[in-house]
Amino acid sequence: MNGNVNVLGDYMKSKTITTVLLLSFVLGSVAYLVGQDLKQRSAGISADQAAQANIIPHKVIAYYFHSDVRCPSCFKIEKYSREAIETKFAGALEDGILEWKLVNTDKPENSHFIGDYQLFTKSLVIVDFVEGKQVQWKNLEKVWDLLGDKDAFTKYVQNEVKAYLEGA
Repeated sequence: MNGNVNVLGDYMKSKTITTVLLLSFVLGSVAYLVGQDLKQRSAGISADQAAQANIIPHKVIAYYFHSDVRCPSCFKIEKYSREAIETKFAGALEDGILEWKLVNTDKPENSHFIGDYQLFTKSLVIVDFVEGKQVQWKNLEKVWDLLGDKDAFTKYVQNEVKAYLEGA
């Protein structure tokens, strides 16, 4: 009977040790991930932005922010903006120096952009990254005023993007 008790006691000790080791591993992993997240947040950029911006020393991202509810003007701004960027900056887009992104701010994971870029409506925002850090951004608010003049709209967007690509 003592032999059975010793085997049972050894089994329970090894099970307890295994459980403690697994919990230690899980807690250590969680602590590491939380630390990495806090490090990125203290740098002032999201994980998505950090991943995109760290690849190239100087990068510009043109974001078109929209919500679930979109009017014909909102779709038109998106279309004109995309066309203006793709026709003038095809090489920069291919090289990854410039990126075009559509972002739905109604999705919970994107809601931070509202505060990050002081958004109050659908917006085209140009963001400049140098050495993986956001250095400047601009909400191209005139797109709403220029919506009735496609040529003026296109020139406005292209000039603003060009200024950011040139490091203005």
